[in-house]
Amino acid sequence: KDRYIATSQVAKHRNFSWFDSSVWPHQTVIAIAISTDVAFGILHSRFHELWALRLGTSLEDRPRYTPTTCFETFPFPAHLTPKDTADWHGAIPADCPVKGVAEKIAAAAEKLNNLREGWLNPPEWVEWVITPEEEKVGFPKRPVAKPGHEADVKKRTLTNLYNARPAWLDMAHKALDATVAEAYGWTDYTPEMPDEEILRRLLALNLERSAKN
Repeated sequence: KDRYIATSQVAKHRNFSWFDSSVWPHQTVIAIAISTDVAFGILHSRFHELWALRLGTSLEDRPRYTPTTCFETFPFPAHLTPKDTADWHGAIPADCPVKGVAEKIAAAAEKLNNLREGWLNPPEWVEWVITPEEEKVGFPKRPVAKPGHEADVKKRTLTNLYNARPAWLDMAHKALDATVAEAYGWTDYTPEMPDEEILRRLLALNLERSAKN
């Protein structure tokens, strides 16, 4: 898939989004050159969010995502690290040792993204357009508000969505977290597991892997 994962360097909520590869990221956007739903799901899990909040920096009262401390040190589940998935190109290979759980993560991540996109750009308010010039150079279609819905669409931002955090969004994230916890082998995981316990386990995994390198 011709896309990459991106997140705002400084933001109230740690959200990740898909960008078409023809879109050049702004200097305040952290681009991650990975195209799999599995990686998207792991990065958008509660576990990576906690790690990033603890090891990142901040600008005033907003967390800052620092790749060297938030991404490079994060202990991905075994067999699902960026190095493991670098050649997947969107598909999960048949010889993946954790193919089953990887498929669960990918499905949960795709569902989360589709639900959010449907909320951000509802078809009754938005149409997707592209000019001949844009199509010629390979740009993707872009959403444009239909007449009379400009103000409605303007309010549909990820920040506003996560400020409200409706039940369907919360459920989608919890379903995603459960699949990522399964990849870690945490059979005792529940949404009520304390943040500090999660961080303790991630740190232990980080130190274990560092000792082997």
